[in-house]
Amino acid sequence: MRLIHTADWQIGKVFRFVDDATMSLLQEARLEAIATIGGLAQAHGALTVLVAGDLYDHDGLSDRTLFQPVERMRALDALSWHVMPGNHDADRPNGLWDRIARHGLPPNVRLHREPEPCPLGEGEAWLLPAPLRRRQTLSDPTAWMGEAATPAGALRIGLAHGSVTRFGSADRSQGNYIDPARPKEARLDYLALGDWHGQRQIGPHCWYAGTPEPDDFDQEDGAVLLVEIAGVGALPKVQPLPTARHRWVRQRETLHGADDIAVLDARIRALAPDAARLLVDLVVEGTLSLADRALFAQRIDRSLRAALCHLKLDDERLYLAPSPHDLDAIARAGFVRAAAARLKSLADDEANPEREVAAEALMRLFLEHQKLAS
Repeated sequence: MRLIHTADWQIGKVFRFVDDATMSLLQEARLEAIATIGGLAQAHGALTVLVAGDLYDHDGLSDRTLFQPVERMRALDALSWHVMPGNHDADRPNGLWDRIARHGLPPNVRLHREPEPCPLGEGEAWLLPAPLRRRQTLSDPTAWMGEAATPAGALRIGLAHGSVTRFGSADRSQGNYIDPARPKEARLDYLALGDWHGQRQIGPHCWYAGTPEPDDFDQEDGAVLLVEIAGVGALPKVQPLPTARHRWVRQRETLHGADDIAVLDARIRALAPDAARLLVDLVVEGTLSLADRALFAQRIDRSLRAALCHLKLDDERLYLAPSPHDLDAIARAGFVRAAAARLKSLADDEANPEREVAAEALMRLFLEHQKLAS
């Protein structure tokens, strides 16, 4: 048995920290991942794709957003897609799954709304799905699998969405708790899990697939799992397959001059062949002269920001350290030079509550005189 295990597509997710154009790119990438998954499945000879919950991010979706992933799966009709409600898209009364059921699904897409065994392929394997009917349940949604009857000699594959104690609170009262011993207790040859957006192996027969397209800087690159099971009781062979269009990266850098700025610029651009697919959470600290601070604004805050898909910049700890040359560039004498010297003194005083205002004023004074000089 060879299959693709995926989860947490989060179709319709809203990214509030980016502009509308960037959000459209990120939302479209989540849809494009479906074709990527289908291509990988066909390339590796896997005719079954298991989606372990959270196909959608929330309930209040437009018809277009709701049916877009269905139509993408319909187009890949050589594959059988098995989908199941998770916590973000729980099977609530009059919810999105009722809307989808009324509309109808293509023959190659099977929606599992009940915890009951279902044959895969020609019956050589049976799927035991554990759909969620509410966002949080205190009972283990996989508890029924141990008593589920399947034909002798058939593989038993569980499909569930929730948390194991290894990644959350040890308190079993947490919502959607899944016992990590379930594969052994329920004689599962593989348990395909969703909920955690990073790939994790929980045991020899149990994995989280992670999300195919990351949505946070704390996640690794998106991927799906190619799972091959030789027979009943055999150890599954699991291979991650990359799927992400965008890469999310955290960077923390210390800057003290123009060379550091150049290195930072080159380092971030080298993180991906196409910088337009990078989202970077950048924290910079250190001290820069007025001239180097202007260079930072031009090279990082403008040029690099334009090259990336998104730049989240924290430069609150990047302080000004004006040099005598900086002050000379403003004025060599007179009241303007005196004002610049006074602002430098205020900006250098760590006890001054208006230190940042003075630094900003000095920076503006420097830039205005640079404009005049040019």
